[in-house]
Amino acid sequence: MRRIILSLLLVSFLFIQPAYSYWIWTPKSGKWVNPKNMPKDNPAEQFAYAKSFFDISKYEEARREFRKLLKAYPKSAEAAESQYYLGLTEEAEGKLYEAYQAYQMVIDKYPFSERIQEVIEREYKIAEKFMSGEKRKALGVTLPVENPAIEIFGKIVENSTYGPLAARAQYKLGLVLKGLLRYYEAEEAFNKVVSRYPDSEWASAAKFQIASCRASLSKGSAYDQGAAQEAKEKFEEFVKEHPDAVLSLDAEKNINGIREKEAEANYNIASFYEKQKAFDSARIYYNDIVNNYADTPWAAQAVARLQILERKNEK
Repeated sequence: MRRIILSLLLVSFLFIQPAYSYWIWTPKSGKWVNPKNMPKDNPAEQFAYAKSFFDISKYEEARREFRKLLKAYPKSAEAAESQYYLGLTEEAEGKLYEAYQAYQMVIDKYPFSERIQEVIEREYKIAEKFMSGEKRKALGVTLPVENPAIEIFGKIVENSTYGPLAARAQYKLGLVLKGLLRYYEAEEAFNKVVSRYPDSEWASAAKFQIASCRASLSKGSAYDQGAAQEAKEKFEEFVKEHPDAVLSLDAEKNINGIREKEAEANYNIASFYEKQKAFDSARIYYNDIVNNYADTPWAAQAVARLQILERKNEK
């Protein structure tokens, strides 16, 4: 009988042992816990443990251990560094938007971290990748906008309005919006470059882009003469202020293009009056083309119509 009891105890021990090797009782919490889920005894040890996985590119394990530190020691000095390394981990795996979110958390939760400027620089590089069309490698996150660069460039300016990357980020934000044909928003973004950073290298380029946005608005389904006039004035102002700038050549091309559009619009008005037999009104518009748009192809056509009207008048 004693032998049977000993055998049963031995079997019980063998079955129970594996279970207790994964769970222990903690008097402090009054709960059974799995040691595998417990952090190290202090944040420094936990950070070193997490980073050891990062250093050998075991990113899933690194992510788990950095998060464990953040949960167990949220106010430690190592917490800010762990949050930063979460960003590095996501970026190493090509998860650009998740990396940006992790970096931004450093700024939001640990604003006194020594990594802040480095974080802003990393966010800027991520925004440029999205701007150039680079996509996330992995699925699973719904991106918030047409192009995440809009959010990220905007956040960079918000994080450090007068920092070394602010003017550039504000300008790039305008370019992204312009590329998405959101001209009013783009123009507003470029205006902020001019008003906030008038002495920056981006201010003159922003003035050109403001004029370009106006010009784009004038090319809608219906020709917008007011927008075209504003665009021409802004391009002329740009050329006057920056006669030697490379963009001035483009500005002059845009001015010529707008003038040609204006001449075409006047020619169409003159033709309308001519068809209505309002010949005096037609002559006014044809003459305006000849006198003010002589460098456009419409001037020769206007001269031809004036000659026809003159012959009709003689009859």
